[in-house]
Amino acid sequence: MVLFLFLSHLGLGIIFTLALVSREAGVKFFRFNAGLAAILIAVALAFRPAGDNPLVFDGLLVAEGAVVLYWATVGRTLASIRPGIVGLAIVVGLATLVIQALGFSGGRALPMQVLTAASFLSSAALLGGACTAMILGHWYLVIPSLQVRHLQSIVKLHIASMVIRVVVVVAAVFGGIALWQPGFRHYILSIDGIFFWQRVLFGLFGPALLSYLTWETAKIQSTQSATGILYVDFFTVVVGEVLAKYLLLATRVPV
Repeated sequence: MVLFLFLSHLGLGIIFTLALVSREAGVKFFRFNAGLAAILIAVALAFRPAGDNPLVFDGLLVAEGAVVLYWATVGRTLASIRPGIVGLAIVVGLATLVIQALGFSGGRALPMQVLTAASFLSSAALLGGACTAMILGHWYLVIPSLQVRHLQSIVKLHIASMVIRVVVVVAAVFGGIALWQPGFRHYILSIDGIFFWQRVLFGLFGPALLSYLTWETAKIQSTQSATGILYVDFFTVVVGEVLAKYLLLATRVPV
């Protein structure tokens, strides 16, 4: 289940970013990202647990078909239909994440359902933004003439998704302690809470610091340094989000 959630959120997150990067990045950039998203979602479907909501499976299948079609039409005569394909994949992906979240929080208080949905959406945005920023930074080796403002734009998006993710996690922690899970306070203060604090350290503080450093290096147009930081940033985001999925299953709190 942890792998299923992580891979589906990362794959959908990458799809969300396809509409936010300039075409100047080139055909190969979009083809690479679309192919990566398709592979991640396909692997996620392979790890889909028995008894999972069939609507989630259907949504991921539609998103998979749309991104594969997008990949096949990049740079070809059918390129005019690509915005519609991406739009379909994004809408279906958003709906799938909400349905997936409701499956984990169904029957609980409405604020818990809303926070779980916000957690899934912000997780996908953070993962997708970090991954695409890292790949775009690397793309300056492929297209040295690519303007640095494109990297600056995606880093801004990454920072924004980071801020939203932190706000959602803080709200979930306070809600979990005060309203939904009376034992959550004891959990995070016990030896078992080491996973929670690792999640906070690697998944929130780490990316927050590294994304700021990336922004500062991007401002001085040092794309190689920014890319190096983004590699580490993406690693910390991955560690944090994998731990977040584990904690959701262990505590039912969407941190």
